[in-house]
Amino acid sequence: MKRLLMPFLLPLLLLIGCAKAPITGRTQIMMVTPQQEKAMGFQAEKEILKKEKLSTDQALIARVRRIGMRIAKATELNLDWKFYVIEKPDVANAFCLANGHVFIYTGILKYTDNDAQLATVMAHEIGHAIAHHVAEQVSMAMVTNIAATAAAIAIEHNVKSSTEEAAYMAALGLGANMGIVLPYSRMLESEADHIGLMLMAKACYDPRESIKFWKKFAKKGKEPIVYFSTHPSSAQRIEQLTELMPQAMKIYRQSGCEKSVSAADSPL
Repeated sequence: MKRLLMPFLLPLLLLIGCAKAPITGRTQIMMVTPQQEKAMGFQAEKEILKKEKLSTDQALIARVRRIGMRIAKATELNLDWKFYVIEKPDVANAFCLANGHVFIYTGILKYTDNDAQLATVMAHEIGHAIAHHVAEQVSMAMVTNIAATAAAIAIEHNVKSSTEEAAYMAALGLGANMGIVLPYSRMLESEADHIGLMLMAKACYDPRESIKFWKKFAKKGKEPIVYFSTHPSSAQRIEQLTELMPQAMKIYRQSGCEKSVSAADSPL
């Protein structure tokens, strides 16, 4: 079987590039360039703007932009930052595309009591973008697909019974999803929490408010079983944020943030 896999794995190893995630320093698998990732972002933005209704609440739009720009400044990246508010009170979601364009659904606002809690959400999404998580997920999908193809060929050549082959193929698919795809997605979410916490602290948003946000968000309804989910549970997020809080508070205090809290941090 190893001899069958080698023709697939050797070119795969040559294609894989490595990068480092900001703040965490984690080594990443990259088979997609930043230019390709940005192009995917612009294409996604076109599709989103075609089908979604943008909010006309100028006060809310201004507030989201102000919070977002403070976090964007903390990244020290000169991206074309833009901030959109989508009028969907029943959708508690937000995301940041690779081009630096952030989308906030109005449904998430019911879980935020102040600017710092909304900053928790926005910093998390911006964390995904600056860590190139879209490119990394696409890269991981490419690696997984190539490896799965190689394994499928090996199974086909080494298993004689069609019934046994079907069982192996089913196990292969389930194993790839449960053992690689979902855990990897949860890991990226946890990393975005980590990056986001440090960004909000650097932007002078009290990082302790992140835990308050996730406690409130946890009450929105029953969460899926973690092992079958793309996201960690709210409890797992809170545990990680609690462990990282001393580091975040050090950044917050060193920046003199506690002395400079202003109306910008007022309740929504």
